[in-house]
Amino acid sequence: MNGKMELRKNTYDSIDSTNAQAKRDAASGAPDGTLIVADMQTAGRGRRGREWESPAGKNIYFTLLLRPEFAPDKASMLTLVMALAAAKGMKKACSGIPDCPEPQIKWPNDIVVNGRKVCGILTEMSVKRERIDYVIIGVGVNVKRQEFAPELAGKATSLEAECGQRLSREKLLADIMEAFQEYYVLFEKRQSLAELREAYDAMLVNRDREVCVSDPKGEYRGIATGITDTGELCVELPDGSKTQVYAGEVSVRGIYGYV
Repeated sequence: MNGKMELRKNTYDSIDSTNAQAKRDAASGAPDGTLIVADMQTAGRGRRGREWESPAGKNIYFTLLLRPEFAPDKASMLTLVMALAAAKGMKKACSGIPDCPEPQIKWPNDIVVNGRKVCGILTEMSVKRERIDYVIIGVGVNVKRQEFAPELAGKATSLEAECGQRLSREKLLADIMEAFQEYYVLFEKRQSLAELREAYDAMLVNRDREVCVSDPKGEYRGIATGITDTGELCVELPDGSKTQVYAGEVSVRGIYGYV
């Protein structure tokens, strides 16, 4: 893609999930830049199949359908591109509000404010003949004040609860997509995060903090130092050696109750 992406927005009052609809649209030949937006989801989900609460009139639920021409192994970086865009869009939407805490990124796919989650991102891909057929990036943002389930009460929050003022969901969505279009052009140019890495690290809540990494070979801890040009999280271990986290659960001390 050269230049600004052309978005085609499809809006629903209620839907099972925007990612599910994006897959159906992709199978029907929907073009690159199709944006599915819903006021409510009846079967929203996050990573590892976790349920994502999706009440009406409260939040933003959307999925962007892309048909990129780069190799499939580059697609995972799009989660980080969207996370950076979401954080920037939220920051812009909340600008001018006194004492409003800034959004931060919890690698790789959450946005947090005051240590609590306000946004999650789920990226999925379909490959045919070793080429990307489509990538879908689903995003859920908690916007309005709301009651969360007991198991989420200490881990989740909303933008309005943290900023103390009403926000426009329409404007916030527009701000996020404007930022994504800007960052996607930079990503496509080198098919890496090289030109976005500094901006990402500046918003990374993991950076310079102790993290706990759940790895199939065993759990370990270290200090996160930032990301690589291809999106891995760099961690310095207690013995001074360094490693890179490609995938898995990463907890940050002081975030979501990790003490």
